[in-house]
Amino acid sequence: MQALPRLILLSLVALLGVSAALVAEDRVDFATAFEEADESDLSSVVAALAPEETAEPTPSEDESVNEVEALRARLEILEKAEMKRTTGEAKKAADEKTKKEADARIADDWIDLSTEKWTVKLGGTVQMDYVNWAHTDPAINPTAPEQPAEDYFAFRRLRLAADGTGYGVFDFRLQMTLEPGSTSGLPAGTGVSPDVKDCYISMNEIPWLGRVRIGNFFVPFGLEQVTNSSRNVFMERSIPTGIFTADREVGIAIYNCTEDQSVSWATGAFFDNISDTQKDRIDRNQGIRLSGRLNWTPIYDEPSNGRYVVHTGIGILHTQDQDHQVRIRARPDVNLGPRLIDSGTLSASSYTIGNLEFAQVWGPVTLQSEAFLCNVNMVTGDSQMIDGAYVHLSYFLTGENRVYERFGQHGAQFGRIAPFNNMSAIPGGFNLGAWEAKARWSHLNLNPLNKGTYNDMTIGFNWYWSDRTRVLFDWIHPITSSDTTYGATQSDLLATRMDFSW
Repeated sequence: MQALPRLILLSLVALLGVSAALVAEDRVDFATAFEEADESDLSSVVAALAPEETAEPTPSEDESVNEVEALRARLEILEKAEMKRTTGEAKKAADEKTKKEADARIADDWIDLSTEKWTVKLGGTVQMDYVNWAHTDPAINPTAPEQPAEDYFAFRRLRLAADGTGYGVFDFRLQMTLEPGSTSGLPAGTGVSPDVKDCYISMNEIPWLGRVRIGNFFVPFGLEQVTNSSRNVFMERSIPTGIFTADREVGIAIYNCTEDQSVSWATGAFFDNISDTQKDRIDRNQGIRLSGRLNWTPIYDEPSNGRYVVHTGIGILHTQDQDHQVRIRARPDVNLGPRLIDSGTLSASSYTIGNLEFAQVWGPVTLQSEAFLCNVNMVTGDSQMIDGAYVHLSYFLTGENRVYERFGQHGAQFGRIAPFNNMSAIPGGFNLGAWEAKARWSHLNLNPLNKGTYNDMTIGFNWYWSDRTRVLFDWIHPITSSDTTYGATQSDLLATRMDFSW
């Protein structure tokens, strides 16, 4: 009976020894230890199965430690590799997501283009002029039958317009005149339709070409000419601009610019001498015009949206007339009045005009100038070279600046001016709007044709009630030489305009 408990105890001790050996990865043979142990000697079994605490690690233990360390090192390598792989996959997934989003936006844009229709905005312009001949040189015939030197009130411009955009890349404009002055020169009671001014459609963002426009619109030539009348500084464009640049004509043109819009260019082909009223050929003088314009803006202050700008440009305009007749003449810087200089009808097959543009906006100060040189190719005799130029200076007393558009509707041009504070008179507040002082000198030289020279000095101010409402005042002092129509003359005109649009 005493042997059975002892045997059980020995078995349990042996079993614990085997477990400990296996944990330590010690390969002690349990059966051998049990067989060699004396049943009466418990200590011998324990000694056989459990190594002494003071003993040196066995080779199997060293190998175990090394394996653990190797495993740990390998695990670290695998973790780093996994982290790198995960990071790479995450970046790849993010890139793919960004690309998919961009593709989706592009796809959405094209979906929008396929469904977008015309969006049309109606507008109009009203310009009411009053001109007073404060002093008329006695040599000027005040009752000249063509355009007498008399005081007058007139609607300079009375127009309705429709502007539209559609399908993402198209725009159009239709502008009709209603002003009575459009029928001047016709017998009283003559029935006419409203003049067609702008009538065109454009397609934008064409690869390599940019913008292509077809219809009736401004010929791309000259900075002052392509700037809208409601955004020019003076009531009328300068004398040389009126002489050497082309107005709106029927044709096709291409406009484009660099990505940063610092360089822009335009070129076009047009039919000359199309009636504004009938938009049809009215005589044999329906020639061809070819134009080109290149602009560079070396300075444009981005943070201030162009409050500091330097604009330069060069252009060329060639006109080939079918009837071989050219006439150059000008009145003072008003819409109606006697022609103070006139070349008469010249027998010329063509003429070519080159121009240089310069403008600088430096905060409230603007300096703008253009020079023109025209070669008239006479049918008989040598070609004749005539020229003209203007320069003007303006200053905003209230601190605003002229708005420059590097690539506007007609290329490089000046835009609409917005006062810091609109003119208002309400209880508790009174604002005067924006005030601009201005001065201009214009020059036209027809001496090579023995027709004299014309100089014009204009001084005045503009009062901006809002970005679309303003009052202009010009004092105009034309000076002509002895070879002009009325000889050497000097006169003074006072002109004012109420100008608003919507």
